[in-house]
Amino acid sequence: MEDIIRSKYLSLQSEFNERQRRLWAAAEAISLGHGGISIVSRATGMSRTTIRKGINELNNKDSLTPNRIRRKGGGRKKTTTLQPKLLESLDALVEPTAKGDPMSPLRWTTKSTRRLSEILTHQGFQVSHMQVYRLLEKLGYQLAANRKTLSTCNDPDRNTQFEFINAQSTKFMKKGCPVLSIDAKKKELIGNFKQDGRTWCPKGKPTLVQVYNFPSGSLGKATPYGVFDLRHNIGWVNVGIDHDTAEFAVESLRRWWLHLGQELYPHTKELYLTADGGGSNDSRSRLWKYCLQELADATDLTIHVSHFPPGTSKWNKIEHRLFNHISMNWKGQPLTSLDVIINLIGNTTSSTGLKVYAMKDDSKYMTKRKISDEQMKMLKIISNKILAKWNYTIKPRKIKNR
Repeated sequence: MEDIIRSKYLSLQSEFNERQRRLWAAAEAISLGHGGISIVSRATGMSRTTIRKGINELNNKDSLTPNRIRRKGGGRKKTTTLQPKLLESLDALVEPTAKGDPMSPLRWTTKSTRRLSEILTHQGFQVSHMQVYRLLEKLGYQLAANRKTLSTCNDPDRNTQFEFINAQSTKFMKKGCPVLSIDAKKKELIGNFKQDGRTWCPKGKPTLVQVYNFPSGSLGKATPYGVFDLRHNIGWVNVGIDHDTAEFAVESLRRWWLHLGQELYPHTKELYLTADGGGSNDSRSRLWKYCLQELADATDLTIHVSHFPPGTSKWNKIEHRLFNHISMNWKGQPLTSLDVIINLIGNTTSSTGLKVYAMKDDSKYMTKRKISDEQMKMLKIISNKILAKWNYTIKPRKIKNR
């Protein structure tokens, strides 16, 4: 008899909810008569108490509202109902300085769900790390990384400069002139070193790299200097192996013009540059302006320059229109040689149609090169009336026949 009931139960179990399972077991027990509860209990594994409860419900049809599985208020109580102060204590642990004790044991340590569960258990609560996870979501918390939005510099002219750059970019775009976002990307060690990110490879055969990224074990450093053309969505990257100087930055611009720019803009007489306020294209750098003057003289181009305010380099278009795609393209790929770097950059694309060209720059660039006052006086620089410290124009000193 038990085998028959067990077989029936196993075939129907997945179709029953809690109430249906209980009532079915009760009906089977009643049909068996004396000893039926014990037989059904052994065959199904359900407790005798549950089966008796089902029999009572069958005998008293009004004891349970139709379509309900349990009586109102029945079932296991929520953790927060049994432990009313649990949410408050958890909230205080996650945000100790704002909502709790500044001396909280978790103020200076990790706030993982397991760690939070341990501390709450020590405080007398009964809660698992998975319950902590669900409670944190209920409190409005979520897992998140740090976001770079705060700047140490809050220059009062910041917004004015943003508006000026936007207006100038629009103006030169309408005129058909190049609007270029320029910057140097982070230097990269050349060698068989670990790169952040993951890439597909045969199962169980990851790419093996050096344990430590020590510069002493590298083949040198690569400095990619980028020129991004906003109109054509084209990037140009000059990959140097020496110092990131102003001379190197302007040489990257010169190579862009010779290999790409003059073909894309055969009739232009002007170009507009947006650059960070520091680094090799520092707004205060004499060498940067001196080299730009040499470029203007050589190309017969009038060069308009705008620098982003300090601490706002992430707003430079090249950061999120070119450099981030390059980083995505070589994630998980060891940069074993300069040629590998060139190929990875040159094969970078995006869903918006980005094209990237890259070339090697083997030249050496001297550091600490000084430009004298006399040399500066010879430059043909015109400061803009709006924020002259960041906006200026460099005109060619002699006109060449094109």
